[in-house]
Amino acid sequence: MRAVGLDDPLFVGRGEGAYLETADGERYVDWVMSFGPLLFGHADPETVDAVRDAAGDGTTFGASTEHEVELAAEIVDAFASIEQVRLVSSGTEAGMTAIRLARGATKRDRILKFAGCYHGHSDALLAEAGSGPATLGLPATAGVTSGATADTIVAPYNDIDSAARAVARYGEGLACIIVEPVAGNMGVVPPAPGFLEALRQLCDVSGALLVFDEVITGFRIARGGAQERFEINADLTVLGKIVGGGLPIGAVGGREDVMRHLAPVGDVYQAGTLSGNPLATAAGLSVLRRLRDPGVYEELERRAARLEQGLAPFGVVQRVGAMLTLFFGTGPVTDFARASASDTARYAEYFRHMLDRGVYVPPSQYEAMFVSLAHGDEEIERTVEAARDALADDRG
Repeated sequence: MRAVGLDDPLFVGRGEGAYLETADGERYVDWVMSFGPLLFGHADPETVDAVRDAAGDGTTFGASTEHEVELAAEIVDAFASIEQVRLVSSGTEAGMTAIRLARGATKRDRILKFAGCYHGHSDALLAEAGSGPATLGLPATAGVTSGATADTIVAPYNDIDSAARAVARYGEGLACIIVEPVAGNMGVVPPAPGFLEALRQLCDVSGALLVFDEVITGFRIARGGAQERFEINADLTVLGKIVGGGLPIGAVGGREDVMRHLAPVGDVYQAGTLSGNPLATAAGLSVLRRLRDPGVYEELERRAARLEQGLAPFGVVQRVGAMLTLFFGTGPVTDFARASASDTARYAEYFRHMLDRGVYVPPSQYEAMFVSLAHGDEEIERTVEAARDALADDRG
């Protein structure tokens, strides 16, 4: 909240459909949706019933359950590139596991990531770009040592030439390239034409693994995520959010020959008492099974397109499927440098005005709005009208 000029966070009391209510009784149209997982809105009855039924049988066992296998099967069915799945407890843990697995499978150390892409808060991935177009990463937060990021290379997002130079320089020791196929942590930034295909080719040539972080995009912009939408397969895929139907979960999936390096079959250790928690798998199954209906994505696309059209007069709107960002700046945002050049002070004013009008948009220029099936035409119209009023006040 400090990023948008407020000292105190919202304390939420409850959520219902497209709305959340704070502890002191204020009610807002919610476009944050827990940063993405709530495709069917808050307190979705089917999801709540699934969690309630699962809780009646026990909340955790420290042992395998059938629901873990069933959830993995749903993921494998949705993603052409995934043959096996390992469930964990969060997106951060999934990203960390994917990196360790890539290193173990390739017997290499270095990883290439892109500035502005967030892959959880594990040490090796909390690196940012230096002054060059593709430099060794420097720690982006206190508590992360330079040694932890010494093997992390950072390049600008959507810059094929920079990625190619990095692979040419470090390729023999490169374990993987990890990327958000649609960036969602510098605002919504789509991949430039040919960018993802180039990364696929660079990995094929160098022997590195291509890792798609689809924690946000998985099951949101298509049932098979960005890989379905852009028709490109990764070697490893990082998932979370929608996979758990709003409960804490993460997953790593990929080719069988890579996944078999994970313990207990292989020598790359990973474990977790709460991995594949029965409440999270029950919620995830409730959601993922309904996403087999292509009509879900057709309707999400319609609603998101209408919201995009309504907000377009007020700034630069970038959208992929049911996620979008309103940037205050000029021209399209293609990388973190251009996202950082946006007018964040104006966005902060916009946020506060929208909140005053009962609409909760992301409390950061660098986050996405998430459209759900709980958002109807009424909520979209109310949001567009609030933006019109807010920006009229801003101009005044």
